[in-house]
Amino acid sequence: MSITICRDEKEVGRRAAAHAAEMIRTAVHDRGRANVVFSAGIAQFEVIAALVEANNVEWPKVAAFQLNEYLGLPATHPASFRRYLKERLADRVPIGECRYIDGEADAESECRRLSELISAVAVDVVLLGVGANGYFDCNGRPTDFRAERPYVVVELDEACRRLKLGEGWFSALEEVPRRTISMSIGQIMKSRTVICSASDRRRAAALRAAVEGPVTPQLPASALQEHPQAAFYLHE
Repeated sequence: MSITICRDEKEVGRRAAAHAAEMIRTAVHDRGRANVVFSAGIAQFEVIAALVEANNVEWPKVAAFQLNEYLGLPATHPASFRRYLKERLADRVPIGECRYIDGEADAESECRRLSELISAVAVDVVLLGVGANGYFDCNGRPTDFRAERPYVVVELDEACRRLKLGEGWFSALEEVPRRTISMSIGQIMKSRTVICSASDRRRAAALRAAVEGPVTPQLPASALQEHPQAAFYLHE
């Protein structure tokens, strides 16, 4: 596990994106293809913006997977992670394919479909943000570190839903969905490289506990202590 401290949000984005671009180029060179998992959220704005501007990324040879998606939320909603990635990534670079999560599909069938897709490939990079509660976006707590399914349905507790409300995508707590389809921690840990970025002071306590405290399902981000190629890019 490595930790890089950055001076501002733009440097967080630049450094994390440069690392991701390097891993993508390596995967394409070595295996002819790169598989990348993208998360959505405010913490990833600068990362994705810098990545789409990166040099020498052969986007037609990249397949993108979503980390998670709200259940029951249409792709047209401002909070939709599908919309987020389409507008910030797929509409800006000639990416080979995007494996979107259909939040309006039957949850069990969609988890099965996504699990089959991700199990058929080796994931090269996962790009993550960590919430003030120590979650990877919407993974929930406690997290089952032993879950074998790549994608699972997660029940969001009120604390997580209030954090999502605070991001400005919803006008009232009642509008925040109670469930998501999310990639399991076990699947995240299978990636060759995991790149985690954060720049909000509210995340400081959770991040410190994640990198210095015990590995515990109560703090999902702590699992990265056991990943051999996990990298944190953090605002000072």
